[in-house]
Amino acid sequence: MPTRREGRMRVVSRSVMVVVLAAIWTGEAGAQTADEVIEKHLAAVGGRAALGKLESRTATGTVTVSVQGSDLAGPIEIVHKRPNKARTVFTVDLSQFGADSMVIEERFDGTMLFTSNSAQGDRELTGNRLENMKNATFPTPFLGYKEAGVKLELVGKETVGGRQAYVLSYTPRTGSASRQYFDSETHLLLRSVARVELQELGGEVENTTDLSDYRDVDGVKVPFVVSILNSQQSVRIAFDKVEHNKPIDDAIFARPAVK
Repeated sequence: MPTRREGRMRVVSRSVMVVVLAAIWTGEAGAQTADEVIEKHLAAVGGRAALGKLESRTATGTVTVSVQGSDLAGPIEIVHKRPNKARTVFTVDLSQFGADSMVIEERFDGTMLFTSNSAQGDRELTGNRLENMKNATFPTPFLGYKEAGVKLELVGKETVGGRQAYVLSYTPRTGSASRQYFDSETHLLLRSVARVELQELGGEVENTTDLSDYRDVDGVKVPFVVSILNSQQSVRIAFDKVEHNKPIDDAIFARPAVK
């Protein structure tokens, strides 16, 4: 029978794996329209031409997860490749629970989604999580939202971190609907709020994702800090390096080979 400490460690590690990956992969009043908000945002981050030159992105940094009164930290790498391939891998230190570090990974090859960790192996994900990954086109879903059949509506203005933001209701054909918050002056995306299906935790949670510390990388502004908050935990990802258009082998997005 597992000890109380082992049981708590299992809950914490499962929560970390599920919520971080779901959150990662998981976003104008008056005379403005929803389309105008999006176009101003695209211009603010570098413009359609600059975004169109991006074929891939590799971002590395540190992730810190606060869950059940514990802070778990470790390195993280996120790789994106057109049109929507993605891979996230990170390591969390579980030594405070008397365990080794755990490596957690998620891979999406454009069709199938897999998650794995060094303790439990890998498994395929379907449903809402899969549809959200299909919708997460690189470098941004806002480039082709009309062609994708997204229903976009300007619903008002709110304050986010002391900044006035235009709030857009964003509803794709499949997957999770969300609210997107754009700074009314800089037109950068400040926040995305969406309900995410997490079967491992018994249903849905509402993820609030804040983006900040935008920096210019190859003529495109990229948020170097991503903070995620929900009822289960809080997550902070701080990138220290972002690279574009490195050669990326499609094999890294495929299901991990059975060892």
